[in-house]
Amino acid sequence: MAIRRSVIRGVGHYLPERVVENSHFEDTLDTSDAWIRDRTGIERRHFAAEGQTTSDLAIRAARAALDNAGVTADQIDAVVVATTTPDLTFPAVATMVQAGLEMHHGFAYDVQAVCAGFIFALSNADGLIRTGQANRVLVIGAETYSRIMDWTDRGTCVLFGDGAGAVVLEASDQPGTNTDRGILSSDLNSDGRYRDILYVDGGVSTTGTAGCLRMQGNLVFRHAVEKLAKTAHAALDKAGLTPADVDWLVPHQANSRIISATAQKMQLPMDKVVLTVADHGNTSAASIPLALSVANREGRFKAGDLIVTEAIGGGLSWGSVVLRW
Repeated sequence: MAIRRSVIRGVGHYLPERVVENSHFEDTLDTSDAWIRDRTGIERRHFAAEGQTTSDLAIRAARAALDNAGVTADQIDAVVVATTTPDLTFPAVATMVQAGLEMHHGFAYDVQAVCAGFIFALSNADGLIRTGQANRVLVIGAETYSRIMDWTDRGTCVLFGDGAGAVVLEASDQPGTNTDRGILSSDLNSDGRYRDILYVDGGVSTTGTAGCLRMQGNLVFRHAVEKLAKTAHAALDKAGLTPADVDWLVPHQANSRIISATAQKMQLPMDKVVLTVADHGNTSAASIPLALSVANREGRFKAGDLIVTEAIGGGLSWGSVVLRW
């Protein structure tokens, strides 16, 4: 029986012009380019310019995705933005994107699940399409993490970068099997007991400030490796597929060691893994759509490829999406 699927019609991304190499931190921190590369796989990252906001980055990525899809903003029904670093407490970044695209119809809202935000937003947008509330949804991950860094903390400030990625999801009637194009399954999870191992020490109803990111890196690493592989297997099981069916793993780009350990647990060779962490650092909710866009631009994906995306972030929140290109 035919069912309504959410197919990726187009992808795009935007990175701020300022590129910050690892050597930038050597004068102010007890660290080095070699130390950062060895422990994280990061070589450089992009930082937003003064006055450049998360919505600015999101709008640029959105336009790139629309161009890649060959559609206009008039043909989009909804905008969903995943971000932890909004321009303002409110309104939502998504409404600013809507205005920036001169889109005067439909609806727009934000999703906040930290580094797992794009997975949650993608699953949410899939629900809008499956239930007929929208035919085309612009799903964006956008962050300006350089605005919430403690520049004296070498354990965190060298890890993160700014950027945005976007996809255009479009409704498509498919046969209803796991060979369909589009999103086949998702798996979402959270556990608030672990909030203190990755959080920001500020907020509207506490300090009244934006605060700075705090992380217990060793604990996050252990949870990440365990939970990422588990959620990927869960999503594949829901779709009636196995890791042997996977053509590409597109993980959250947090740390090359986490990525390689997760791939190993899934019994996937690294030549099936999309890696952008060296050039982008950890861009939180932006990292997966950024990686999708970069890989697509490089011609890695072909029609029918099975792709698994997975991420974990503060909350803790984690999840995965299985889709066919």
